[in-house]
Amino acid sequence: MNKIKSGAGHMNRMAIPGMLEDMRDNILSGNDAEPIRRQFNLIYLLLEGTHDVHLGAEHRWLKSNDLVLVPENFVYASFNLKKCKGYYLHFKTELVQPLIGSTISDDFPFFDLEAERIVSITAQQSLILQRCFKDLIREYHHSSPEQEELLRSFTHILLLRIRTIYHPFAKKIKESATSGLNLANRFKHLVEKNFIQIRAVNKYAAMLNVTTKYLSEVVKRIMGKSPRAVIKDMLLLESKMLLASTEKSITEIAYILNFSDQAHFSHFIKQHTGYTPHELQKRR
Repeated sequence: MNKIKSGAGHMNRMAIPGMLEDMRDNILSGNDAEPIRRQFNLIYLLLEGTHDVHLGAEHRWLKSNDLVLVPENFVYASFNLKKCKGYYLHFKTELVQPLIGSTISDDFPFFDLEAERIVSITAQQSLILQRCFKDLIREYHHSSPEQEELLRSFTHILLLRIRTIYHPFAKKIKESATSGLNLANRFKHLVEKNFIQIRAVNKYAAMLNVTTKYLSEVVKRIMGKSPRAVIKDMLLLESKMLLASTEKSITEIAYILNFSDQAHFSHFIKQHTGYTPHELQKRR
């Protein structure tokens, strides 16, 4: 999702709800959607269609009634999208700040950076959330003096409904998690926070107090790829995001991502995408 139709007025920029099929041509376009670090929270519910998501170090294929929760400043991308139907909401945290106690992740833990970001819900739960999305869409397209407060209230209601669903889901995940799954998740979150400065698998193993061999075996079994591949994929996602969404030079991006020089960065991009950094920049 890399473009947003501009709304009419300040609140339309603070909260943008809609249907996935209506925005597909603008936001879910084709098989070449660049990653982006979102400056807003994103919630969407997939009802039908083919849809994959890259959320930080995680890559998942979605199924019907999967709820996706993406916090602000989190790198997100989708590359395989076809005939998607469902609902979405983009919103800024400050929209609901007057209604919550402290930080948004304190009131709504599904926005914590280490939370489960994809929740499989039941058909009945899906219908409840669909009604919340419909209320938001109706109010978004209905100009009134009360629009600001209504969009705030409807967004808050949606978050409360999701929290009711999320609490037992998170509890079940925690109770059923094996030691291997816990280790893989801890590794994934460490990579998301430290991949720019730390790229050696043995350093992550030391941070987790396990051997490099054991970490490699567990991550491969749980995540389906090696720790080195997880780090590489995270670095590549961040690289694509910077090349697609900033005006920084290739040299500046190489420096930001802690490559020794532009040549090493260019080789990395060419090796894993088939394009040079300059070619990727030209395609944005």
